Amino acid sequence: MPDRLDITWIALIGLALATILVPSFVAHPLLGNALLLAFAAVKGRRVVLDFLDLRAAPALWRGLVSAWVLAVVLFAWLASAVVTLI
Repeated sequence: MPDRLDITWIALIGLALATILVPSFVAHPLLGNALLLAFAAVKGRRVVLDFLDLRAAPALWRGLVSAWVLAVVLFAWLASAVVTLI
């Protein structure tokens, strides 16, 4: 029976492979960037919760770090949207 770290590791590999395949299947750059950054957000959250062991931390810390990951991803998407639309 695989433990949580093994499942996270397999999920990270799957998301990395999906990240490689997205540009081939998504023609619109804004949608492609959003999808790639959504994968990055999921990967970041999995790393933070499982490998940095914040899953056992108080809810405040999990929320703050998850909000930080989301803020970084949203900023990156906004930057890519501005570049794409200009």
